[in-house]
Amino acid sequence: MNENKKGKKYQFPDSFFLIIGHIRVYFQLPYRQTEGIIKATGKNLPNHPSYGHICKRINKLKVDFISSIKAVDDDMIIAMDSTGIKVTNRGQWMSDKWNIRKKKGYLKIHIVVNIQTKEILALEITDEKVHDGNMLKKLVNQVFKIKPHKIKIRYVLADGASHDTNKNFQYLEDKRITPGIKVRKNAIVLSRNNKLRNKEVRLQIKDFLKWKKKRKYGHRWMTETTFSSLKRMFGEYVSATRLQIW
Repeated sequence: MNENKKGKKYQFPDSFFLIIGHIRVYFQLPYRQTEGIIKATGKNLPNHPSYGHICKRINKLKVDFISSIKAVDDDMIIAMDSTGIKVTNRGQWMSDKWNIRKKKGYLKIHIVVNIQTKEILALEITDEKVHDGNMLKKLVNQVFKIKPHKIKIRYVLADGASHDTNKNFQYLEDKRITPGIKVRKNAIVLSRNNKLRNKEVRLQIKDFLKWKKKRKYGHRWMTETTFSSLKRMFGEYVSATRLQIW
C-alpha cells in the first residue's frame, strides 16, 4: 500500500481495519470502545490506531460484496421492498426533556433479494422523500451488473401500492421480465395504459389467487426476513452523521 504513495506512510493495511470493522459490527460497539478492545488485545503491536483513525479508514474501505454472491440462477425470481431506519437514537423522553420538536426524518433501505438463494443482490439507501416506485429500474439494473449478459430474471415481485406505475411496467416489458406486481384495487383497463399492465389487471381481476400462485407472489415475504436480519445485526438507527458514497 505504501508503494509510490505520497505523504505519510500507512502504518496498518486495509485488511487490519476490515477485521476491526467486523468486530465493531458484531459486538455493536462505538468507535471509542472498539479502540479499547484493539488496545487491550493487541499488546504485541508496536502501536494501535485511535478511534478517529479507525473511523476514517473504515469509511474509506471499498467492500466488494458482488464477488461474494453465489452462482446466479439462469431463471431468477427476485423480490424488492424498502424499510425505514432512524438517523438518531434519541427517544421520546429525550425529545420531551429538551423540548426537541424538529423532525430529523429517516433513511430508507431499498433491497432486491433472490428468493432461491436468499441473497441480497442490490441495495440502495435514500432519504424518506424518495418514492419506492422510482427505485425499481435502478435496483434491477444493479442485478444485471453482477454478471452482464448472463443473468435472466423471470419475475420481479413488488408491492403494488408503490411500484404499480406504467413506467415500471414499460421497463419490465423492455427487459422481457414478467411482473409480479399487485395492481391497485381500483385498477382498470385503459387504452392509454401500458399493455403489460392492462394484461396483469385482467388476470388479477379474473382470478387473483391463481395469479398469485403462478407469479409466486407470496415469496415476497423474504424481503421482510432480510430486513429483520439486518436490523437485528446492525440495529434500527445509524451512527454516521453523513451519507458515505461508495
